[in-house]
Amino acid sequence: MIQFHSTTICAVRRGPDDLAIGGDGQVTMGESAIMKNGAKKVRKIYKGSVLSGFAGSVADAFTLTEKFERKLEEHSGNLKKAAVELAQAWRSDQGMRNLEALMIVINKEEMLVISGNGEVIEPDQDFVAIGSGGNFAYAAANGLFNHTEMSAEEIVRESLKIASSICVYTNDNISVETLKEEK
Repeated sequence: MIQFHSTTICAVRRGPDDLAIGGDGQVTMGESAIMKNGAKKVRKIYKGSVLSGFAGSVADAFTLTEKFERKLEEHSGNLKKAAVELAQAWRSDQGMRNLEALMIVINKEEMLVISGNGEVIEPDQDFVAIGSGGNFAYAAANGLFNHTEMSAEEIVRESLKIASSICVYTNDNISVETLKEEK
């Protein structure tokens, strides 16, 4: 079976008015072939108030993002309720059970990781990373978040850049979405 390795997604919240999520653009087939350099796996959803990013199968992730958007609509933008319902459906629905992806969703109040195992995880810190280079991006975000005054967007970009220099399944074609109050 051909296996596609996923991307790396990193999200940071520096208070309610400085949020960012980013991902690299690489999609790798098997162990050695780069299928695409510029995949965009981060988006603004729900009236531009929620940032989402996914790692895993692209088609599966698009399906999950659409389902999550519908859940947000059903729950008037309540991120946690929408995430819990998506995770429950993902785990219990026969058709959804085989979808292979992880999602990060973030708004001004909450940051959540949603998995197909029915997990909805709220990170302890105001940063999180998933995907092939997730551990590298997480370590970089941890250092930058706790020891610099960099903005959320700057931390996301630099963390992904660091991950791309270490992880063969992560490239430096980085796309970032932000929610930022202009002062």
